[in-house]
Amino acid sequence: MTKTLLITGCSSGIGYHCAHGMKARGWHVIASCRKQADVERMRAGGLDSVLIDYDDEDTIHTGFDETLALTDGRIDALFNNGAYGTPAMAEDLPTEALRANFESNFFGWHTLTRRALKIMREQGSGRIIQNSSILGFVTLPARAAYNASKFAIEGLSDTMRIELHGSGIFISLIEPGPVTSMIRVNSIPHYEKWIKPNIENSVWADRYRDKLEPRLYNGGEDKFELGPESVLKRLVHACESPRPKPRYYVTTPTYAMGFLKRILPVRALDWVLRKSS
Repeated sequence: MTKTLLITGCSSGIGYHCAHGMKARGWHVIASCRKQADVERMRAGGLDSVLIDYDDEDTIHTGFDETLALTDGRIDALFNNGAYGTPAMAEDLPTEALRANFESNFFGWHTLTRRALKIMREQGSGRIIQNSSILGFVTLPARAAYNASKFAIEGLSDTMRIELHGSGIFISLIEPGPVTSMIRVNSIPHYEKWIKPNIENSVWADRYRDKLEPRLYNGGEDKFELGPESVLKRLVHACESPRPKPRYYVTTPTYAMGFLKRILPVRALDWVLRKSS
């Protein structure tokens, strides 16, 4: 029987690549997007696609119902992937902006995961794979909203992994470092809405102008950046291995920071993170 996989955030980057890659491996992939135009584009490219916008709970439920209609009521794996950042120093980040970030990066994931878990409980098996980040276990300046939401996903996933032990349902975290995607471009509207109009009043004004904005608007590759196929490799193992890992590191910085977090005192790790930001 063909196994079914729902992937969110498939309009570009990691989600897009993983959707096509898993289909090529024989999975029945449902590739969700948050805009109808992208749903139609995915369908034109040969994939089943549904509309799921983590910011809109109604679309989470209707999209999941449509997924079940396409899979005869079965869901073998869910890959929560869609997320965005709001670049800002923590003291400049309005609470409303943080709340909006959590709606998309955390609460929406939880709503969809609960729907999937109900089906997986009935089946007696399933996989929940969460696309976290290196910023789910270490932090960097000017990424407070993203850091906080990914730390929350890690805590929620660790809790579920313990609670679901013995159920036949496995929880895995994929923790990429720099991977080619649209996340930087997609964060620009949020920066321009919440932060840019007020930077002249910030004690961090020089940092925004001299460091954050050039990186945000001019882009450029990170030194250790890998393509989205690096995430696909971990997703394959998380979905297909009889013993999926609780965590999958991706990219050199993830491995390096995971090691340093284990061996360094907090202040020493803080120094490393300040120097690398």
